[in-house]
Amino acid sequence: MADNGHQHGLDLLVSGCDSVYTVDELKRRLASGKPLRVKLGMDPTAPDLTLGHTVVLRKLRQFQDLGHKAVLIIGDYTAMIGDPTGRSKTRPMLTAEQIATNAQTYLDQAGKVLDLGADKLEVRHNSEWLTQLTFSDVVKLMSQVTVARMLERDTFAKRHAAGKEIYLHEMLYPIMQARDSVAIESDVELGGTDQTFNNLCGRDFQRAAGQPPQIVITLPILVGTDGKDKMSKSMGNYIGVTDAPSDMFGKIMRIPDDLMRQYFELLTDVPASTIGELVGPAHGNPRDSKEVLAKTIITKYHTADDADRAADEFRRVHGGGGSGLPDDIPTFAIPPDRLTEGLIAPIDLITLCGFEQTRGNARRIVAEHGIRLNGAVIEDALKPMSVTDGDILQRGRRKFVRLTLS
Repeated sequence: MADNGHQHGLDLLVSGCDSVYTVDELKRRLASGKPLRVKLGMDPTAPDLTLGHTVVLRKLRQFQDLGHKAVLIIGDYTAMIGDPTGRSKTRPMLTAEQIATNAQTYLDQAGKVLDLGADKLEVRHNSEWLTQLTFSDVVKLMSQVTVARMLERDTFAKRHAAGKEIYLHEMLYPIMQARDSVAIESDVELGGTDQTFNNLCGRDFQRAAGQPPQIVITLPILVGTDGKDKMSKSMGNYIGVTDAPSDMFGKIMRIPDDLMRQYFELLTDVPASTIGELVGPAHGNPRDSKEVLAKTIITKYHTADDADRAADEFRRVHGGGGSGLPDDIPTFAIPPDRLTEGLIAPIDLITLCGFEQTRGNARRIVAEHGIRLNGAVIEDALKPMSVTDGDILQRGRRKFVRLTLS
């Protein structure tokens, strides 16, 4: 029974993974019966988590459910450098205040996936040990990695070949991340496939420190809603963990059909056989399968009732019946001093009501015919237009606001 239990645990933990370094090592450590310390590092470089982040968090939760200890490393120190992974240029450095604010939201949102019980989760900040290093300590750490090894890294290799700058502080990043593994004596480190180099460095540093090298498990990178690039807030192709149910539903319904299998596999617990039925060639309308996907994900991060309401609203607005408007439209009172004889430039109204944060983005979305007033496309971002009480301003297909005059 014990062997069967270990095998079941192994099968679960390696399912959906891209690579495991190595499966035999993981099998041996699971068979020891000792709870493993499973590390996941997260740099709070942005204030919110996307569904892309949850791919690795869900794997970490599986370890927790099997009795292992999740060690979440908040990279408050490494975030000051910024992980160069996948970047064609140097990341801007963040302030301590920005990092602290982002870190708190990360913890709050990670709790939607992880078990936050003290016996299941250990939260550490890598400033605990990295700030204690002397310059001599840093030199010793750097002596364990050659420049040639660093330039093997895909990100650096591409930038070097293109003649783009690579700053020395960026090369410190994988060294600092590897030091995290030594500091917490991790047994396993999780990460996306883009973290393979960094995580394998952790194995090297642990060996040098006399520790058993951590097992490295990499997960596939979730493709964004555009169907092309990694899900990222900076790319605008993301679904946020804290997105409103209606926004989440609308974004999922618009993903390319060929992304459905990956989203089902990486973001849900729907059995493989059911996924095959939902996305296989024998299934009917892809829209129906996407609705199942959307409701499954929304139920995870909100409630089943929220998922049903979001589905009903989407059908009402996009299904060809009714007024085409959601029932609950927020109102926005236009400040009187922003009106000139009842007129206001669309670019001003768009930023005032929060549809876009900058005038540049507002101008762009108008140029893309993405803004409507009472159903009519606004063509000119700068030409003042007349507005009256009760007018409906619409951005794309999902955002509406009812205008009122103060």
